[in-house]
Amino acid sequence: MNNKYTEINSKTIDQWVEDGWEWGQPISHEVFERAQNGEWNVVLTPTKPVPKEWFCEMKHAKVLGLASGGGQQMPIFSALGAQCTVLDYSEKQLLREKEVAEREGYEIQTIKADMTERLPFEDETFDLIFHPVSNCYVEDVFPIWKECYRVLKKGGILLSGLDNGVNYIFGEDEKTVTYKLPFNPLKNKQLYDDSMKNDWGIQFSHTIEEQIGGQLKAGLVLTDIYHDTNGSGKLHEHNVPTFYATRSVKM
Repeated sequence: MNNKYTEINSKTIDQWVEDGWEWGQPISHEVFERAQNGEWNVVLTPTKPVPKEWFCEMKHAKVLGLASGGGQQMPIFSALGAQCTVLDYSEKQLLREKEVAEREGYEIQTIKADMTERLPFEDETFDLIFHPVSNCYVEDVFPIWKECYRVLKKGGILLSGLDNGVNYIFGEDEKTVTYKLPFNPLKNKQLYDDSMKNDWGIQFSHTIEEQIGGQLKAGLVLTDIYHDTNGSGKLHEHNVPTFYATRSVKM
């Protein structure tokens, strides 16, 4: 098994983007223009727009898109007047950000980095961190929460999209319970082989203790939460929640 699993995931996501992955399709000029006129929404999870009241005042806010490349959310925040930085480990996702910024004429800082390592920012740099579903590609999420706490300003907001693990017990048909939790290919050769064969990348299930408990242990205060579904497929049709979004604050 390859312990540099984050590099496998980086290359896997690059390929997904090339193949038309929905989370690597940048917004259109029309959507950008509407955001400039105050008409906008973004998602942390597949379907539900993030409530507007979850955000800080966006004009002049320093925003970090954490594993948030793809040209979908950062362009919206830039249109609202925020100063945006996006950190992602996928070259293709960062390329999408650069393409939209060039097209629309705004500046964005793009950083290719592995979020399992110390973030390349000073303490208390950001007013807002936007972290869509992505830590499912990381084995240990607690260091991420600690780093988010460190780089947020006092009063800063962390918005996160989180997988609740349910997706990982099912096979591709979403009908057959196939795998046990926790889902960790680095500790199970069969899972690793299945992941590589099926082009899943190396993904991990996480518990509520890791996802929300980890934020609380890092010092963040949870202020709101909601559930979401996959947006399509068998579980979605049965309205089974598979994701949640959280709003946490550094008091």
